[in-house]
Formats: sequence, C-alpha cells, structure tokens
Amino acid sequence: MSGATKASPILPWKTKILLSILSAVTDFSRRHNGTVNRRFMSFVDITSKIPSEPVHGLKITDITVDPTRNLWFRLYTPTHHDLPNPNSLIPVFIFFHGGGFAFLSPDSKGYGDVCRRFALELSVVVVSVNYRLSPEFKYPSQYDDGFDVLKFLDLKNFKDFPTNADLSRCFLAGDSAGGNIAHNVAVRAAKAEFKELKVIGLVSIQPFFGGEERTESEIRLKGAPLVSLDRTDWLWKAFLPEGSNRDHEAVNVFGPKSTDISGLTKFPAALVVVGGFDPLKDWQKRYYEGLKRCGKEVYLVEYPNAIHAFYIFPELSDSSLLFTEVKNFIEKQSTKI
Repeated sequence: MSGATKASPILPWKTKILLSILSAVTDFSRRHNGTVNRRFMSFVDITSKIPSEPVHGLKITDITVDPTRNLWFRLYTPTHHDLPNPNSLIPVFIFFHGGGFAFLSPDSKGYGDVCRRFALELSVVVVSVNYRLSPEFKYPSQYDDGFDVLKFLDLKNFKDFPTNADLSRCFLAGDSAGGNIAHNVAVRAAKAEFKELKVIGLVSIQPFFGGEERTESEIRLKGAPLVSLDRTDWLWKAFLPEGSNRDHEAVNVFGPKSTDISGLTKFPAALVVVGGFDPLKDWQKRYYEGLKRCGKEVYLVEYPNAIHAFYIFPELSDSSLLFTEVKNFIEKQSTKI
C-alpha cells in the first residue's frame, strides 16, 4: 500500500503510547456542554521546572505582561559563551503553543523541551507566550494576547530583557492552534507601527485552519490522534463566537468571509510545514496557496510520513529535519536585513 493511501504511519511504540495518552487526556477533559475540566488537566499536564541558574547554555525566566489576564511568557536566552559568535545579536523567536486554543501552556513539559531546542539549535531568544484559553476566553482573546506581547517587547521595559536580543529580527512561530495565532498576530503586526520591533518571518508548523467543507485528508484521516474530526469540531465550537460556523475568518483564513491581506506590504515571509498523515494538511496547503495568491513570500515544506505534532517527538527523524529547515529559514531571512 502506498504512503498516499495509508490511514496511519509506522511509528515507534513510545510515540504511539504518548499519542494515545495525549488523545485520551484531552478527550476525557472535554465536556459535552462545551467546557473543559481544568482541575483534571492540572493533574495530568506535566510541567517544566525553571532552574534558578543558567543550565546547559540557557537562562530561563518567566515574565509577566498583564497579571489581570494571566498574560506572561517564558523567556529562553542562550548564554553568550554558547553562541557561535558570543558578541553578536541574535533573532527573537516568539512562539505560540498548540492545543486547539483550549489546552496546554508554555509550562507544559513537551513545549518546554521544544523551546529549549529552538533556543539552542537555532541560536535565538525564545519568547513562549501564555495566552488565554478557550472556551473560557473565546476569539479574539488569543490574538489580542499575542499582539500585546509584541507591544510589550517593543518597549523593552523589563529587567530581564536579553542584551543580545535583536528586535529588528523577530520571527512569529507556532504549531497547530499556535500557527493560527501566529498568522493572525502577523496580520496585526503588519498594520502596526513599532519603535524597534520588526517581524521578518513567520514559521507556521502544521497550523490549525479549517472550514465548513470536509476535505479529502480530513475524511481519510478522520480517526487520527489529537486532531480527529470529532475533536477539531469541538475545539472550533469552543473557540468561536456564538452563532459562528467554521467559515469564520479565524478558521477559514482564505475563505468566503476572510479579510484580504494582499495589500499588507509588511506581512513577513512565511514557512509552512505540512505532514502527510495530518488530517489538517489540505487546509494547510490551501493556506500556503492563499499566501502565494496574495503575493507573499512563502515556502512549503512537506514531510510525507509525518503525523500532527510530529516535531514534539525527538525520536522521529523528521523532527530533526524540521529544526534544520527552520534554522535555514531564519538565517536566510536575517541576511536580508
């Protein structure tokens, strides 16, 4: 059977078990009335500990932006002596985690591990954003939080601001729902004026987009872990305003209700990552095609055997390939400054 017709890839047992656990945890926490059992999630979401001193070449701190809405970010700063050029400024990588807008945080162990890899392997300062979650906070709360973090960074008025951070080389990034947030924050940033901050790149890792239509990949891979049709339908309903359907502009970004971004000259170059066993891949490819139609600089990277969230699992070979691809994208865009 060819890779084009398989319903599931060959995965290590460790990965299969973790995917089953993650899917079961989110399924159990989703209530039929559209709410999330936060108490249960607080017990099962394994969190990362922050060392008091730099460890393995990284200083990690939490920075509060707005305590009234629990808006904060985890800052990963490579120590100078571990950088290729210790005296040079390095890009800022503003990251939005996945979880369907409803789950997880920068404190979740999987994202803590990933952000450490980003900082060390890409030689960047990582800003991992803790945005408000649905259904308690619906659209556009997550986009508001993301954009407000950009404004906060632009002011540089917190004591742990890294002296080697180059705000003129900012990259917005995210996976799954975080990829959706990164796109919408990029749209807002393209319309804004900042003192120093400049967004020059967008890294969209298997972004969470959709629509009322059921695509071929959604139907063929409808029972996939993490992003099955049943799960994504629930997540969209929890995120969207009452009365909205999946052709809302937040979901179907180049659909019938979308906003034209062709005139946004400051919209950054984009890297779109797609996995062959991701039910969302058809929507992700439409996102890539939509950016091209709008005249944006955009690159598509496909991993034919990749599942949704594959890069979280370091035991999968495509994970290392992705980090190399993102590093090359950052270096290419940085040389244009």
